[in-house]
Amino acid sequence: MYFLTKDLYFPPVHDANYEGILSIGGDLSVERVLLAYKSGIFPWFNPGEPILWWAPSSRMVLFFEDLIISKSMRNILNRNVFKVTFNQEFKAVISNCRSIKREGQNGTWISDEMIEAYCNLHKLGIAKSVEVWQNEELVGGLYGVDLGNVFCGESMFSKVNNASKVAFITLANQLKNDNYKVLDCQVYNEHLESLGCIEIDREDFMKILN
Repeated sequence: MYFLTKDLYFPPVHDANYEGILSIGGDLSVERVLLAYKSGIFPWFNPGEPILWWAPSSRMVLFFEDLIISKSMRNILNRNVFKVTFNQEFKAVISNCRSIKREGQNGTWISDEMIEAYCNLHKLGIAKSVEVWQNEELVGGLYGVDLGNVFCGESMFSKVNNASKVAFITLANQLKNDNYKVLDCQVYNEHLESLGCIEIDREDFMKILN
């Protein structure tokens, strides 16, 4: 494992260990975080612990032609049950992603330090959010890092059924229309798989990214 110094540098992604951890330390400056994403790397660590930088051997991604929209979800989208906006309430979205209770998780990895880092990226137009509203209340959303041809999703939240799915599907359709290559979802989970995401090798992801 590589220990970062003040130098703005990351080792090659294939040097990551079997868990996917590439390096430790450094900081969450705009310059370092942006370099990480452009290099196929992302930060993920628990509050109070050293910063860990990940480049797992398998990457969960959505190719837009594989997007799965169930019949019930199409009905919800067609009836305009929710209102969707972009980049209107970034800090509220990331704060909700931190505070929402998730099954099987005792806490969150989204610390104050992480919120500050991604809000700084948002001010520069690099980190972006999708907001889902119902009766003027923010009930769902997601945020991530926009690399121009690849969108790296970070986290989603939902206060009512299907709100995060609406955010994800709306974003995927927008990215497809804007000729993005892929929506990066980082690591596997069943919810992402149900929406059409698949795992690809790290090397294949790097080819897309580069």
